[in-house]
Amino acid sequence: MDANEVTTRYASGERDFRGANLKGINLRNENLRDINLRQAVLHGANLSGCDLKGANLREALLEKSNLQNAHLELANLIGADLAHSDLTEVNLNEAGIRGTNLTKAILNKAKIQDANLNEAVLDGAQLREANLSHSALNRCHLIEADLTLAKLEGASFANAILTGALLTGANLSAASLSGANLDNADLGGADLSRSKLQGSTLVNAHLVQANLRGANLSWSSLRGAELRGATFYRAKLSWSNLSGATLNDAVMISASMDYVNLRNAVLTGAILPDGRTHE
Repeated sequence: MDANEVTTRYASGERDFRGANLKGINLRNENLRDINLRQAVLHGANLSGCDLKGANLREALLEKSNLQNAHLELANLIGADLAHSDLTEVNLNEAGIRGTNLTKAILNKAKIQDANLNEAVLDGAQLREANLSHSALNRCHLIEADLTLAKLEGASFANAILTGALLTGANLSAASLSGANLDNADLGGADLSRSKLQGSTLVNAHLVQANLRGANLSWSSLRGAELRGATFYRAKLSWSNLSGATLNDAVMISASMDYVNLRNAVLTGAILPDGRTHE
């Protein structure tokens, strides 16, 4: 089936193209709202600028496809394969992306607010300046993903795997990261104020100048973490493991630090919970 046949049939009112073989098809800038492409083969397809709002792309094969600037609000992409695809500046607000394969996909400046990405795989994906505010990314895989300057406020990353991820300057205020694995992640300058990190692991993570004001880090592991200049004002750190961490010039005023493990931690210049400066 070629592009002309698809657009002609769509214009006549047909919407069901499930399982269609559309490999390499060029549907750039077409209006295909509410189309049913469930389990369709779209390897290498050009869908850039395409209006696919409300489309059903469940379990569709879209590897190496071009979806730049496409409109996929409220679309169903559950279980779809978008590995190595280009979704730069795509609109996926309120979309269903659960269990979707986005390995090494490009999603820079994408709009993915209020979306369901639970259990999606985004290992090595590029999400620079993407907006995932209030989206669900529970049990999501984001190993070595690039989320530099991403907007993630209010997002849920419960039990997600973010090892080696780049989150420099990201906004994670009020985000839920309970049980998440952030080992070796770079969160330098990130805003984690009021975030929930109970039971998370941040072993050897980079959190220089990070804002952890009011964050809950109880029962978390920050062994060997780099926390120079980080702000822990009124943060909860009870039973957390900060052994070997670097806390030079960190601000911990009014932080809850009951039973914290600070063995071999470096605290030079840090402002302690009682307001004293550690020498």
